[in-house]
Amino acid sequence: MEAQVAPGTPKTRRTILLVEDFDDTRLMMKLWLAKNGYRVIEAESGPQAIALAESERPDLIIMDLMMPGMDGLDATRRIRERAALRETPIVVVSAYGADEYRAKALSAGCTEYVPTPFDPSELEVLIKNLLAGRNS
Repeated sequence: MEAQVAPGTPKTRRTILLVEDFDDTRLMMKLWLAKNGYRVIEAESGPQAIALAESERPDLIIMDLMMPGMDGLDATRRIRERAALRETPIVVVSAYGADEYRAKALSAGCTEYVPTPFDPSELEVLIKNLLAGRNS
């Protein structure tokens, strides 16, 4: 799957890399993010996420935790190895809500962990706050 940018999103908008292996979930999240004014690029696997993070330099990454092959934790660790991406916020959105998974995600280098189901308005505030922190 190639990187896809939501139509009508100029490059001047903040870019979010959305990493999710389930097509329906990825589509729902992409539409929601685009509706909120973000340029969205998509990856459906860990290796694809790493490649797009390097080439696109997104302002924020939303990472699925469980994916076939390379999971979100390994992808996060590899993204964090890149000097240019060390400060990029990475938010895990996952159905695995246990504290154990949260601890693993934060240890791997994720900035925040959001268990599903989540309140979209809370995720929106989190994203805005993380992006605002990148402006300072």
